Amino acid sequence: MHNLDARRAKRLVLAQLATVVAMVLLTSLYDLRIARDAAIGGLAAWLGNALLALWVFGPYRAQNPGRIVARFYGGELLKIVVIVLVFAAAMRGLEDLNPVAVFGAFLIVQVLPPLLANRIAS
Repeated sequence: MHNLDARRAKRLVLAQLATVVAMVLLTSLYDLRIARDAAIGGLAAWLGNALLALWVFGPYRAQNPGRIVARFYGGELLKIVVIVLVFAAAMRGLEDLNPVAVFGAFLIVQVLPPLLANRIAS
C-alpha cells in the first residue's frame, strides 16, 4: 500500500509541476513580469507539496505505525514554513510583485491537480 500511495503522490507532484510550467508559458505570452510572479506562486505551492510528499513517503519502519501520523503533521508544518518563506522572500525582494498572479498561481497549483487526481493516479 505504501508504494502505491507513494506513486500516486509522485504523480500528483509531477502534475503540479506541469501545471506551473504551463501557467508560466501561458502568462509569458501576456507579460514576463506576470509570468515571473506566477512562477513564484506556483513554485511555492509545488515546493511545499514536494517536500511534504518526500517527508511523508520517505522510508519508515512499519513496526511503528503511529509515527506515520507524526510524519504527516511534521511534513505539513514543513510545507507551511517553506511556503511562508517563499512568499516572504518574494514580497521583500520584489517591489513590483503582482499579488493576483502570485496567489492565483499558488491557488491553481494547489487545487487543479488534486481535483484531477483520479485521472492522474490511474
